[in-house]
Amino acid sequence: MTLSPADLPAVRGALLAWFDRAGRPLPWRVGPEGGRDPYRVWVSEVLLQQTQVARGQVYFERFMTAFPTVQALADAPIEAVLKAWEGCGYYARARNLHRAAGVIVREGMPTTYEGWRALPGVGPYTAAAVASLACGEARAVNDGNVRRVLARLHGERQPTQTWVQARADELFDPARPGAFNEAVMDLGATTCTPKTPKCGECPLQAWCTAFASGYPAAFPAPKERAAVREIHAVALLLGDAREAVLERREGSLLGGLMGLPNEVVREGETPEKALARLAERLGASVTGELGTVTHTMTHRHLNLTVYGGLGGPPRSRVSDAALSRLDHKALGLWERRQDSLFAGA
Repeated sequence: MTLSPADLPAVRGALLAWFDRAGRPLPWRVGPEGGRDPYRVWVSEVLLQQTQVARGQVYFERFMTAFPTVQALADAPIEAVLKAWEGCGYYARARNLHRAAGVIVREGMPTTYEGWRALPGVGPYTAAAVASLACGEARAVNDGNVRRVLARLHGERQPTQTWVQARADELFDPARPGAFNEAVMDLGATTCTPKTPKCGECPLQAWCTAFASGYPAAFPAPKERAAVREIHAVALLLGDAREAVLERREGSLLGGLMGLPNEVVREGETPEKALARLAERLGASVTGELGTVTHTMTHRHLNLTVYGGLGGPPRSRVSDAALSRLDHKALGLWERRQDSLFAGA
């Protein structure tokens, strides 16, 4: 089965009719089609880049409560923005949102793809999404859901970014740009799913080459994933889960967050040596091991062994700090230890 140019109007119509019936009622989908609040759309699109929709809705509402307007976001200290983003991961997104909000306050809200693309941290997908959903601009988006839907529709095993964008542009309905983009993304998220597509519910089944093959989940072919690098580190909890010594993180992933002081176990050295180096740096002593927590971040699997200790720099109030999930897991070791100590009391 080959999708021909003559099929495109029918495919487009079936997709949009399905979306009008089955589109998800999401909190950022407020306002007229193609004329939604650009601030809410922008925040939601950035948030959903690395966050599933179910969890993203909770984080979105929390973030919008903290910063209901772009002015409020621009005026807030970065520490408050990172605290509101806590748990979402990929904190460079929050830092770029904050930087871009400052630009918007000074220069005005963008109204075009090019205007959004010029903001810090806004890539082609986000710019196209906001421009179409909030500004009514005829821009087809290209994300993982779009890639999967179009690869199956056309029977393409190895779709490149250029190929996907070209197919999206061909099928795109300029009369309803926002609705079309949301329709393709919703179809990929709810029906044309990666492992178990619900072909019986799909409005595009009649034209779908992958369905006709009998093996729809085989399209597109799985991407080769980079090997996950194992990292071992040690951390010192000087204090408790309420007040502890915290240090500011560096780097693109966790930069700006606070966390327990830690040291990476270098190649060829023992964890004990790394722990001794950490204790010496802090001017602290080690009292014992609390346990090990693990966390995976962008092709890195971190194994963090946490120790209790005494001494060191002044403590900070933990609840006031923006912490990564890894550090929340580490503090959870102390809380579980306290629960076990008083279990029999």
